[in-house]
Amino acid sequence: MPDYTQEFTTIPYGPLGILALPGCEELAQKVDRYIVKWRAQKQSEHKNSIAFAGYERDTYLINATFPRFGTGEGKGTLSDSVRGYDIFIVADMFNHGLTYQMYGKTVPMSPDEHYANLKRAISAIGGKAHRITIIMPMLYEGRQHKRSSRESLDCAIALQELCNNMGVDNIITFDAHDARVQNAIPLKGFENVQPVYQMIKALVNHVDDLHIDNDHMMVISPDEGGMSRCIYYSTVLGIELGMFYKRRDYSRVVNGRNPILQHEFLGSNVAGKDVMIVDDMISSGESMLEVASKLKELGAARIFIFSAFGLFCEGLDSFDKAYQDGIFNKVFTTNLVYRTPELLQRDWYCEVDMSKYLSYIIDTLNHDMSVSKLLNPADRIDNLLRKKGYKK
Repeated sequence: MPDYTQEFTTIPYGPLGILALPGCEELAQKVDRYIVKWRAQKQSEHKNSIAFAGYERDTYLINATFPRFGTGEGKGTLSDSVRGYDIFIVADMFNHGLTYQMYGKTVPMSPDEHYANLKRAISAIGGKAHRITIIMPMLYEGRQHKRSSRESLDCAIALQELCNNMGVDNIITFDAHDARVQNAIPLKGFENVQPVYQMIKALVNHVDDLHIDNDHMMVISPDEGGMSRCIYYSTVLGIELGMFYKRRDYSRVVNGRNPILQHEFLGSNVAGKDVMIVDDMISSGESMLEVASKLKELGAARIFIFSAFGLFCEGLDSFDKAYQDGIFNKVFTTNLVYRTPELLQRDWYCEVDMSKYLSYIIDTLNHDMSVSKLLNPADRIDNLLRKKGYKK
């Protein structure tokens, strides 16, 4: 990671501003604290020059509110001037823990309403910012990234609206369901960040007596779509790779999808090995738990589930039961999206904090420097494994 006591190599693109949409305040505050600390430690003879005006501040958070009318309509207001700023908007499209009043009823916020707030924030900026970057950890409508027959292309339309019509310059997302959706905005910045280093660090810090080698561990993709993600884990850890493929009933459609008939395993013997199951999200978790159960039937030892986004749309009961039945040992998800208080209390759950990594990305981009080294953590993973004694 960068040494933040070193001299600058570039000047900031503009004064930094971090605007947290409702539901992202905790993550944004953590990011803000890191950057405030780092910039206070930096040394440079140019620090007091006009090019660094507003560089070292007590906070980089922009005060914004999003009040609602009784009809459910809303608006966005900024308390601070952002003229000439390099703005980073942090947006969690999936925070269902927020509510508002509409006609006297309490209504939970849906992704569509969070997206509306995002557009309100950009509208309130009013074209005054020097640059706008949206940090949307889980991409809005990211699962509706392709068209089958007469369907909408929601994710592509949203990206085009933000970048082509509303002046957004860059989109930063994490572990996109299908990063090819960036083809909708070919002339704008789109970074798909993988939390691989943070996931592996959480594993080695929270689980004892690991043996990270081909004889004792495997990484498994729960479907063919996640293979590229798991290939990277397999490569940097030096362990074998396996996958499941989903046999579907293409004669029926249930809840917008062809139902899964069976998960079939492709890979070498898992008997006696610890297994990492890696996917981009846990929605209902039904498929993930079925894969874990199949692996247990095949003789797997401990099972660790990794997912950037733990949504748990149908609650935690199925995971509680599977944990009690010994189907899996730990679930690792990031703090990039909303986690319910109940989830945070579960013994089987481990939160992976992404705030420091996100701070590095924001600070580097504000200096208009390349983030390539940040996005490829292979060297950091290798150093971590050597430090922990898993590599010689």
